[in-house]
Amino acid sequence: MELFNLFVKSIFIDNMVFAYFLGMCSYLAVSKKVTTAIGLGIAVVFVLLITAPFNWLLYHYMLKPGALVWINESFKDVDLSFLSFLIFIASIAAIVQLVEMAVEKFSPALYSSLGIFLPLIAVNCVILAVALFVQEKEDQSLMGLGISEVTIYAVGSGIGWFLAIISMAAIREKITYSNIPKPLRGLGITFIITGLMAFAFMGFMGIKI
Repeated sequence: MELFNLFVKSIFIDNMVFAYFLGMCSYLAVSKKVTTAIGLGIAVVFVLLITAPFNWLLYHYMLKPGALVWINESFKDVDLSFLSFLIFIASIAAIVQLVEMAVEKFSPALYSSLGIFLPLIAVNCVILAVALFVQEKEDQSLMGLGISEVTIYAVGSGIGWFLAIISMAAIREKITYSNIPKPLRGLGITFIITGLMAFAFMGFMGIKI
C-alpha cells in the first residue's frame, strides 16, 4: 500500500511539471504533436527507470559518508557526497546516450522528429531532480529508502511528466483550429493552459490513500 501511495502521489500530487515546473524546456518545445510527445515521454520514463536506482546505488555504496566501508573499514570516514552532482550528471548522460543510439537504430522517424531534444534529456532537470529528491526525502524522514521505493518514485515521476506532455500536445493540436488572439498565439496560450492545468492538478492534493 505504501508503494502504491508513493506511485500515485508522484504522478498526480508531486507532478514534476505542474507541482515543481521542472522539465519545462522540452515540455514546451516538444508538445506540439502527440506522436512526438509520446516518443519523448516514453524515453524520459525509460531513462528515469534506469538512472534513479543506479544513482541511488552509487550514492549509497560510493558517495555518502561511510559508503566505502564495504571495501575496507579504513574507509569509514571517507565522504564523497560532494561529488554527487558530477556523478549523477555523468551517469545520466551515459544512459541517455545509449537511449539515443537505440532510438536512432530502431525508430529513425522518431529520432528525426525529436531532433536535438532527445540528447537534451541528459540535461532535463526532471531526471536529476528525481535523484536529488530521493536524497532529500531520506534526509527528511531520517531513514533510508529502499531501491523498490526509489524505482516506484522514479517511474511515477516519469509517468507524471509523460501525462503532462501528452495532455498539452493533445490540447495544442486542437487549438490549432481555434481563433486565438494574435498576441497569445504560440507560447502565450501554452503558458496559460499550463497554469490552468497546474490548478487542476492541485485538486489531487486532497487524495489520501
